[in-house]
Amino acid sequence: MSDEVILERPQSGIALLRLNRPEARNALSQALRLALAEHFTALGADPEVRCIVLTGSERVFAAGADIRDLAERSAIDMMMRNTHRLWQAIASCPKPVIAAVNGLALGGGCELAMHADIIIAGEGASFGQPEVRIGIMPGAGGTQRLTRAVGKFRAMKMVLTGQPVGAREALGMGLASEVVADGQVLARALELAAEIAALPPLAVMQIKEVVLAGQDASLEAALMLERKAFQLLFASADQKEGMRAFLDKRKPDYQGR
Repeated sequence: MSDEVILERPQSGIALLRLNRPEARNALSQALRLALAEHFTALGADPEVRCIVLTGSERVFAAGADIRDLAERSAIDMMMRNTHRLWQAIASCPKPVIAAVNGLALGGGCELAMHADIIIAGEGASFGQPEVRIGIMPGAGGTQRLTRAVGKFRAMKMVLTGQPVGAREALGMGLASEVVADGQVLARALELAAEIAALPPLAVMQIKEVVLAGQDASLEAALMLERKAFQLLFASADQKEGMRAFLDKRKPDYQGR
């Protein structure tokens, strides 16, 4: 895989992916997107991985697409790239994903963060969809995921003006889960990942699947999905272990079975 994404295993059950294009402020080149898709596909299928943390550098998460590469592309060039399939590999990952965001998360960088399930932002983080300022528009969920996260009117302001929002404003509008000091972003993300990794992985994956699948379903259909997933978990050894450990007043040992 490309060295534009670095995979680390900081502790049991946790995979850490670092964007690694410092010379381009982690701009999302085609090679970087391909590497992300390959990593997320592999980690999603790895039974040893229970949570994934995605981060950039201490100064920038990802500053958007690689404009030098895109400037002279044709519509057919863009269509033939099938970039949506690379994004789908991240969106389809069954494991919970935590984005640890320092600095700029703009354009594709903001869209990448929105593919995560939890966003931990540093005080100095900045989120934005500035594509309109260079003659285009968001193309990887910036008009859709953003609207679902923050509502029509806040999303419209961001995508129509290209103006970014700071971490505190992002938290208030629902674009971040938590804001911490810049120097604590990755540590906090790894702390949450460890907490999730210690929980029953089948239940964790079912929760993620039902939340995402239910977003665009009717309430009745979404409640049915929730009910069936809830019932299915009673076939797992982890359900028996969790409830017995609770009754025995001991720490459970979840095996993902």
